[in-house]
This record gives sequence, C-alpha cells and structure tokens, in this order.
Amino acid sequence: MTRRMKSDGTRQRIKYVVSDFVAANVAWLLVNLARYHVLGRFIFDTLESFLTSANVVMGQVLVPLFWLIIYYYSGYYNQTAIKSRLVELKSTIASVFYGSVIIFFVVVINDLPKHYVSYYKLAAVLLLVQFTLTYLPRATITAIQAGKLHDRRKGYATIILGCGSNARKTQEGLDTMAISMGYDIRGFIDMGDCAPSVEQERILGRSQDIGRIISTLGIDRIIIAPERLEAADISAYLNHIYKYNLPTSLAADNEYIMTHNIKLSTIYAYPLVDINKDNMPEGQKNVKQTLDFIVSAVTLVLLSPLFLFLAVKVKMDSRGPVFYKQERLGKNGRPFTMFKFRTMYTDSEQDGPRLTTNGDGRITPFGKTMRKYRLDELPQFWNVLKGDMSIVGPRPERRYFAEQILATAPYYYQIYTVKPGITSWGMVKFGYANDLKQMIDRLQFDIIYLDNRSLLVDMKILIYTVKTIITGKGI
Repeated sequence: MTRRMKSDGTRQRIKYVVSDFVAANVAWLLVNLARYHVLGRFIFDTLESFLTSANVVMGQVLVPLFWLIIYYYSGYYNQTAIKSRLVELKSTIASVFYGSVIIFFVVVINDLPKHYVSYYKLAAVLLLVQFTLTYLPRATITAIQAGKLHDRRKGYATIILGCGSNARKTQEGLDTMAISMGYDIRGFIDMGDCAPSVEQERILGRSQDIGRIISTLGIDRIIIAPERLEAADISAYLNHIYKYNLPTSLAADNEYIMTHNIKLSTIYAYPLVDINKDNMPEGQKNVKQTLDFIVSAVTLVLLSPLFLFLAVKVKMDSRGPVFYKQERLGKNGRPFTMFKFRTMYTDSEQDGPRLTTNGDGRITPFGKTMRKYRLDELPQFWNVLKGDMSIVGPRPERRYFAEQILATAPYYYQIYTVKPGITSWGMVKFGYANDLKQMIDRLQFDIIYLDNRSLLVDMKILIYTVKTIITGKGI
C-alpha cells in the first residue's frame, strides 16, 4: 500500500477513534444520569455526590476505553480510506449490541432498583444512546470522505493491467460515471497478451515496468483487465503484482460474475470484483493477531525448559549450531529469517537446495525424533512473536522452490496475501513434501484454507496438529 493511501487511512482512523472516544464518554455520562434517576437518588444525597463517587468516576474512565477495544476487535478501524456505509451500519449495530450486553451484566446489573422494569429502561437507554452518539459522527465522517470521492475532489491513483478492449471499456466506464468511486485512472500496462486498443500515449509500460511505475506514480490501486477471463490469465496477471500489497480488482463481465463464487463490488453500472483470497472477517484478523502474540509469548516462557533440553540434545547429537536459520518468503513475498532446531548434519546442502525425502541420510538420529513430533518447529514461536509468522497459515517456502512452484502453478501467489504459519491445513492433511509435485498437491489445501479462513478453521487445524504431535505422525 502506498504512503499516500496509508496516511489517508491513518487520518481517517484517527477521526473515527477520537469520535468514538468522545461519543463513549458522553454516552456513559448520560447513562449515569439515567442510573441516578432510577437508583442513585435513593442512595446519594445529590447528583454531584453520585457522579463523583469512586465507582462512577472509575467507570467514566474505563468504559470509553472498553468501547474502543470492542470497536477494534469488530474490525471497524481496519479499513478506513474507503468505507462502505452499509457495512459501517451493520458493524456499529453489532458492536454496540454486544458491548452493551457486556456492560449491562458487568456494571448495570449490580444496581438494585426497586422494580425490575428499571433494568429494561436502563438497557434501552444504554443501547439507544450508545448507538446514536456513535453512529451519527461515524456516518458524518464517512459521508464527507465519500463525497470527496464521488465528486472527484479526491481520487486514488489507479493503473489498469491490460491494454485491450476490456481494459479500454473499463477505463471509459469508470471515467464517464456521473458519481465517481475514487478511481483516478493514470494509464495502462501492456501485458503482452493482446493487441492494444487504447491510445499509445496512455500505455505506461510493460509487465516488467510495473514496480517502477507504482513507485514513480504513487499508485494506490490496481485493476486487472485481461482479454480472457480464464483462471490462468488472471493468475498470470496477479502473479506480477501480489508483492506490492495494493487493493486489486478484476474487471469482470456478467458471465464471469454469474459463474463464480466471488466477492462483488458493484460500481453502479460497472462491476468490479475484489480480488482477495483472505476471506477472514476483519474483526477476526485482529483477534487472531492478538492470540498469536499472547500464545507465542506464553509458549516461549512455559516451554523454556523443553527448549533447553532440546538444545542440549541437538549439541550432543552432532556437531554444529543448535538452531537452523533459513530465509523464507512471508506476507507479500517479503523475505524473513525462520528459526528451527537443527535436524540435519551441517553442510547438508553443499550441492544446492534439496527437499527432504524418506530415509534421508542428512537427518541426524535425534533430528528424526524431533521431526516425527514436530519439535523442530518450536523456535518459530519467536517468528510469530516478531510478527513474521502466524501460528496457523500456509507454510513459507524458500525462494528457490517458490519460483519453481509459481512456474507450474501461478495461483501460488495467493498464499502471500497472509502471514505464513507454523502449522497449516496442508501440513496436517498432507504432511511434508518430498518433491515439487507433492508441494503443489499440498498447496491445494492451503488455497482451500484461504477461501475459508476463520478462527474456527484455525482451531480445527490446531486440534489436528496436536493430534499429529501426540501420535508422532510428523513424517
């Protein structure tokens, strides 16, 4: 994502956070006035003594912070530069409802009114006041941003991959819309798969120039418009751009939309399909990230005696370092150093990268035991703590093998949309791969995982992983 779009999103996020914090403070103050009317006046002599009591003051500090946490884990602050107003309404209703239920049973239920009907009144006040004061400022901020996009006072620099008739039709459709959706088309990229149908001066370059063009023009968004909407053609286009981490859409026709299970973003009369293999809800992404951090930190502390034992055994087993460090490709194809307990003899790849095979003589005696129970993977919790990896996600590969996979299976780029994981659906269903074909076969499970990613699926994968460790079926 470009610096411009990040800064714009950050400014919007700050507006939403400040608005929500002020709204939560005012809303809770009004709720406290209702509580005093229902109960407090029978216990406290004056409204001032009620509002300055220790519990009420503490609540006035903690409750607004609680609401910010609720909104964060609802995913509301994740995507702010361009926000759907319908999604915003649904998100606000859901988060206010669940947050109000929690506050009611933690705080309000402790009040002891003379009649139980007062509970209903307080619950209604809490819900209505919190929703109204939260949603109206949010809707205003979003409407102002949307207005700037619609009347073209603001637009995000966009390039179209392709220069054939589909690309030209897409550009004309977006540029002539009465109400803009913020796509500022800067030009086209000739992908070399068809004769150009657009003005030559609007062709910015070819596929090998994409990185330079994105950097030079500060491109914020990408639309791919191949002449043929076949899976291989679309994958070939996407393979050129996954590393840039930019919002990407596909210019699709009616037949493609009707025959594919897709996430559709309809721009009035012109359809664009959001290309996003990470289907996990935004709120769950935040929960997953928090759980990754907490579980990794706790695991590293609790298993430190086991780490020490394994380190001693590795040193006693064969000459060489305890840890094996290797460069792998992570999210957006960025390289990072992955850590494992060493399971092979040193200098095992003097002739170049090789996959492990059954009965591989490079594996040390204790290395076989560790690989069987996946103990060699434990140091990767440090990678998770650093943010390079997640506990559950597609397994990261070395660039050497990733390039071979991409040459055979271009859709492999999809795994770079998320962080790689210590364990994955492919690992628990397929296991280790001994050759390129098996790596591609295992990849099918990771693609299915991306289509169905959720906390529940992650939990299932972890259960299968624990079963694999206990039964020793890691080889």
